[in-house]
Amino acid sequence: MTSPDHPAQTPSSDLPPGYRLRRGRNWFFLGLTYAAYYLCRYNLAPVANELKTDLNLDNKQYGVIQSGRDGAYAVGQMINGLFTDRLGGKRAMTIGAVATIVLNLAFGLATWSTIGGVLWLLVVLRSADGFFQAYGAPGMVKINTAWFRRRERGAFAGIFGAMINLGQLGANQLGVWLATGLTITVAATSFTLIPKLDWRYMFLIPPVVVAVIVVLMNLAVKNHPEEAGYRIVHDDESADDDPHERVRLMDVVRKIAPNPIVWMVAGAYFCTGFVRRAVDAWYAVYLRDAWNVGRESTLFAVFALGLPIVATAGSLASGYISDTIFRGRRAPVAALLYLGQTALILAAIGLPHGGTDGSAWTAAVVVLGIAMMCNATHSILGTAAAMDLGGRKMAGCSSGIIDSFQYYGALLSGYGMGWLFDVLGSSPEAAAKGAAGGRLDTTVWFGSMLPFAVLGSVLMVYLWLRHRGADTRGT
Repeated sequence: MTSPDHPAQTPSSDLPPGYRLRRGRNWFFLGLTYAAYYLCRYNLAPVANELKTDLNLDNKQYGVIQSGRDGAYAVGQMINGLFTDRLGGKRAMTIGAVATIVLNLAFGLATWSTIGGVLWLLVVLRSADGFFQAYGAPGMVKINTAWFRRRERGAFAGIFGAMINLGQLGANQLGVWLATGLTITVAATSFTLIPKLDWRYMFLIPPVVVAVIVVLMNLAVKNHPEEAGYRIVHDDESADDDPHERVRLMDVVRKIAPNPIVWMVAGAYFCTGFVRRAVDAWYAVYLRDAWNVGRESTLFAVFALGLPIVATAGSLASGYISDTIFRGRRAPVAALLYLGQTALILAAIGLPHGGTDGSAWTAAVVVLGIAMMCNATHSILGTAAAMDLGGRKMAGCSSGIIDSFQYYGALLSGYGMGWLFDVLGSSPEAAAKGAAGGRLDTTVWFGSMLPFAVLGSVLMVYLWLRHRGADTRGT
């Protein structure tokens, strides 16, 4: 095993001719597929207000739909990560893609239903979608661990985050276009590309995109370099290792589960999950309740574009810094990100909300900063650290364990936060008007994020200092 401060390096010139080009093609279609997953995953938050209004749901009920998906995703990561090491990454990603197509279509159609108990039908459909989408991350990490060496994985994690954010950008922007329409003017002639459509089309259009992309992925992607006729020696395995050896499930569990670093990284990722989902799931409600703006507003459009853009910037920068300045170590970068996130959350708590336009833009900058920090830890820990800890044979299991904890954290920020908003944000005036639930309380929203940012900081600072100079992967 190599030292995290002085890992073995294989010069780029040692790569076989044509390898980089073939890997790039592999990664492009694989990343596009995972971005499409997120198009079907982030399509609920932009239309949260319309769903709550049309189906007469309060914050708790909206939150339980989010929590159902996140809880099932967490369980799915633990289970599907194990099976991915046996199935192979491409097959695992295909299973998840087909399921999310069917379940998103069913969710969209169910929102038109007038039958009783439609809320619980939506919870079941969204939860099942979460479980099957949990094949995506382990499948992707499994394939790319085989194609990328350790000193390249931080950069890969950044690109991985960028592809995720591309899916979020697509979902957010689709929400804006469905509310306003999309018209372009060419030579004084206007063409309507997307008419104004009902919010339910957010669950009907993305599955069509996924269906096209998953076919292309199956045609273009290879599970590992050997399938494409290449063989490279990774800097965290010996030349005698058999890349085709099938690892038994119990062998994977015995190797990964007793590793304390896995659980420490998973604990930090739990903290990331809460803050990340708190922003992603509730930003539309925040904009309406704190600033009285909807999907047609400029401020909403800034959030729709800004969230994935800053998340991408954070993911790419954190991966590059980890690979170069910290020589493949992940904990130092994650520690700095959690500390920055803590500072921004404290600043957000002190900001005025619902005041002047200037206050709104200041708050937007701070919230986008929080999003950048938590999405950067998402990519550097859930992807790069998972690949380092599991290696190419056990990357699926390692990714599944660590990533599942992110969604246990996210589980709390769904129903739990909705319950807090309804209890603390309700008013007699709202009840008299027949409004369901209460308003989002900004102090509660930001204040609930703070303990998780602090805990993530403590865990990663400890891991950074404890293993400084030690012979340990993933830190």
